Amino acid sequence: MQKRAAGARRAMTGSGPRRRSSGAGKSARPPLLATWFSVADALAALFSPWVEAVVHDLALDTVAHIANPFSPREAGDPSDLKEIHFAPDARVIGPYEKINWDGRRIRAISVVLRDAAAEPIGMLCVNADVTQFEIMRRTLQGFLGIAAESGAVETSFHDDWHEKINRFLASWTRQRATTLDRLDRQTRRELIGALYQAGGFEGRRSPAYVASVLGVSRATVYNELANLKRRAAA
Repeated sequence: MQKRAAGARRAMTGSGPRRRSSGAGKSARPPLLATWFSVADALAALFSPWVEAVVHDLALDTVAHIANPFSPREAGDPSDLKEIHFAPDARVIGPYEKINWDGRRIRAISVVLRDAAAEPIGMLCVNADVTQFEIMRRTLQGFLGIAAESGAVETSFHDDWHEKINRFLASWTRQRATTLDRLDRQTRRELIGALYQAGGFEGRRSPAYVASVLGVSRATVYNELANLKRRAAA
């Protein structure tokens, strides 16, 4: 976990955004999709270190390219966008809010990428870390008495199990005044148990995602889930 945190700090303080592209399934990937890699790189470079830009391949349901990554994803990882539903004619989705795995507040927007026949082939997701700006907004709100914005934008991503897990982890650690990288073996087991009771492992790839976020092996998470299920059945 400490290595991941150090990597995240380097991404936030480095001179330029990092880029990760996947060669897996390259022959099956539409050539038009690769043209968006430069757009992702440009957005990440312009707004570095606050923006992460991700290109998803809808046909392969994988991350095709990621620039300035500050989420625990790499090119070639599953996108799980098949579980996300958007209108057939959708082109721009958002802006909408998300919570990163480490509790940071993310403001995001997604663009549906289409081929010459207007068929969706990919998605460009631009994620902006607005945590520091939110802190400044709250400071000004308290100092100047600025009224808080009301209402929330409904998005197609409100049922995303990644988002549910991230929000749960952020709330759980905040209530205990700790962070994920400070958890020892026992508190990590307590967290997995609490997440299990809250239905956080309903997503098909959720155990692998939780393992990545906690910095443990998938076997560790699967073994703990097996123990929880045995105790529940006893």
